[in-house]
Amino acid sequence: MQIGAVFPQTESGTDVGAIREYAQAVEELGYTHLLAYDHVLGANTATPERQGGRWPYSAADTFYEPLSLFAFLSGVTRRIGLATGVIVLPQRQTALVAKQAAVVDLLSAGRLRLGVGIGWNQVEYEALGEQFDNRGARIAEQVAVLRSLWTQPLVTFHGRWHHISDAGINPLPVQRPIPVWMGGYAEPVLRRIGRVADGWVLVGGPRQGLAEDLEKVRQAAREAGRDPAQIGLEGGIRVQDGGPDRWRQDLDTWRGLGATHVNVNTMGASLAFPAAHVETLRRVKGELD
Repeated sequence: MQIGAVFPQTESGTDVGAIREYAQAVEELGYTHLLAYDHVLGANTATPERQGGRWPYSAADTFYEPLSLFAFLSGVTRRIGLATGVIVLPQRQTALVAKQAAVVDLLSAGRLRLGVGIGWNQVEYEALGEQFDNRGARIAEQVAVLRSLWTQPLVTFHGRWHHISDAGINPLPVQRPIPVWMGGYAEPVLRRIGRVADGWVLVGGPRQGLAEDLEKVRQAAREAGRDPAQIGLEGGIRVQDGGPDRWRQDLDTWRGLGATHVNVNTMGASLAFPAAHVETLRRVKGELD
């Protein structure tokens, strides 16, 4: 099982040197990967019409665009994997994501794992000029386009939403194709993961009903003629949920579920960046090793 860390987007500030120091320290601690959340825009949640809705983040929260962040981190680290958790793919142009991801994978010598999802923030979709209501239907075709562009110098693709006529990206990535994982909990998402994804990425701790949801993923894989054992599972351990006993308990739960990856999330624990985040990751690693 690989144990990584969640990049503390909302608590990372704007000191580029501190971000470099954090990533290098996490790598030296032996964490296998850094996982970064994604939001392009934050909404103003102080308006009356947005009171009481689902707004875990707002315009006041810092968010680095993950692929841009990883382009920087690929140059200041050597070994640590770089994972998105998750890029909101349907609000982006697919060919552009293919190009950006390929460049990050090349710059990092094949360290990128692209987690994707459909997101929840309609404000972002509106601002980026993409349709919100059909985002679930579009993402499977997007993944097919990505994999074609990452593995073929010239692509001809004519689908429902994408049309490419004898064109391709250059350079191609190191990984051909880059692993594509998916996030989400809704039943259509679980079936989609089983059919097309390389793994299921979850950012919270273990929850009730997870084993049943995992079986839905595996059943969808079997129905699609895929080997469920080849689909990875990434779970989460949130530092703010408790102390060492809880961290070890969550790790054991994920191990029992067959998780291939686990990420340690230090956000929400009132930690100063980067020193306190790094020290907490040092403590967690010592408890889990």
